[in-house]
Amino acid sequence: MERDEGTNVNEAGRPKREFMRRRGLPVVAGFGALAVALSLAACAPTPAEDTASDSSTADLDAFYDQELSWEACGADYAVTDDDEKLLGLVPDAECARLDVPLDYAEPEGELASVAVLRMPARGESLGPMVINPGGPGGSGLTGAIITAAGLVESPITESFDVVGFDPRGVGSTIPAADCYTDEEADAGTVALGSQGTTVEFTEDDTRAIMEKCAEGSGGIDALTHMGTRDTARDMDVLRAALGEDELTYFGQSYGTRLGAVYAEMFPENVRAMLLDGGRDPSEGTFESRVNAYAGFQAAFDELAASCATQPDCPLGTDPEQATARFQEIFQPLRDDPIPALETELDFDDAVGAMIAGLYNQASWPAIIAGITEVVTEGRGDQLMQLLYGFSPRSESGQWPNTPEANYAINCMDEERLTPEQGGELRTATYESAPFMDPGVDVTAGARDGCEHWPAEPTLGFPYAQDIEGLPDTLVVSITRDPTTPHEGGIRLAETLGSALLTVDGQGHTIVAQGMNDCVDAVAAAYLIDLEVPEEGATCTM
Repeated sequence: MERDEGTNVNEAGRPKREFMRRRGLPVVAGFGALAVALSLAACAPTPAEDTASDSSTADLDAFYDQELSWEACGADYAVTDDDEKLLGLVPDAECARLDVPLDYAEPEGELASVAVLRMPARGESLGPMVINPGGPGGSGLTGAIITAAGLVESPITESFDVVGFDPRGVGSTIPAADCYTDEEADAGTVALGSQGTTVEFTEDDTRAIMEKCAEGSGGIDALTHMGTRDTARDMDVLRAALGEDELTYFGQSYGTRLGAVYAEMFPENVRAMLLDGGRDPSEGTFESRVNAYAGFQAAFDELAASCATQPDCPLGTDPEQATARFQEIFQPLRDDPIPALETELDFDDAVGAMIAGLYNQASWPAIIAGITEVVTEGRGDQLMQLLYGFSPRSESGQWPNTPEANYAINCMDEERLTPEQGGELRTATYESAPFMDPGVDVTAGARDGCEHWPAEPTLGFPYAQDIEGLPDTLVVSITRDPTTPHEGGIRLAETLGSALLTVDGQGHTIVAQGMNDCVDAVAAAYLIDLEVPEEGATCTM
């Protein structure tokens, strides 16, 4: 299956956005952000057994002792032609393959092949800094390139090789999650999840999803080893293969979950761990989803207050009435879409565009202009453009497997919900984020897309609790983060005993952007010299 990280506004058309809507994924976020705005429910709430004890150290020696063979990053490390073009722009990048057991309980069995990319330090290297850009489902290969670019003038990239890897099920790692063809994606015929959406599933639908994903992803065994705990074990093998006794790690958004799980499983192997956009490890699926959407509503309210001070604000001059005004404008689009580019904009598209823009204040003018266009011209071109800017389909018709990997990983991580709980989640979602409310019964067909997943989940909630022997770590959290709330970052820091850097502002993740000298200085001091900020440390956006 060929996929692509790019997007083409004019050629993608209605099938593309219909596919995103039907899968309950109105926006795929950029790196360092939540990779899918509507994450899928999956796992059981009971803590899983620690699979680190499933095989002896001796059984894994061959994996830990392997040496990486670095080479030019060619087609073997790209799943799309756009990936190849990106790799061609960074000739200093080096790539390699890491062998790991598909099942750590059976190290003599089938292998998985993890794709790894290294951007060499610009100066004398202190060693590798392993990164994860978020998701789950974000490519660490692309993420390493973006991180190195964002920190191009930073002491961090002067001092560290930036190393990214595609986690289990993602991108160029083998096996990768593969649940549909590009043609099926274009046709909008495959749905992966229903939580937080109005998609109606039957039990046959959810069984068919699992079977189709198993067929395309290398079988049942592959599907059941795409969770975060398996990836954390891969990351420890990668640490050893990089020649390091201790890991220096930088994770954003979902990457903070991966980092916390690694810290729980291998605390003695951590040198430094910087977690940006932290997720609360004590929150289960239901609570975390609702809190995330409450964050989007808070961002919407902030946008509405800003808009109300401007002439001709399409949401009106009273911010308290902005949600009702948004519903008045866009709920009719459920039945009567309006022209947009070469397709049509409906209610779900409008919500997807809003979520895409609410990640960052820099997109607010585009949101306001798009709403104004709907009101004054009856067209949704600008909102569709905003939505397509976050969509994955390329001009040549390729799709990445980011949503499929997100689905598979969450099926091995999250809590599995009954249909009744799914309906409750949908209801709570729209109560917490009423601007998203479609104005119809949202409980019908609220089945969990993972209900027929062929294995119990392995993450367990809460995770990363009462860790002993973990060195100083650092959590960075923005006060008005729309998708990983600041309160979650505070609790992550408390759980890990981390230092906390609070950033006063709005947005999701900040460290690798090279746009805030205060944040960059704190991050560099920690990663390079292991200096943590004082209690109560803050920066301002």
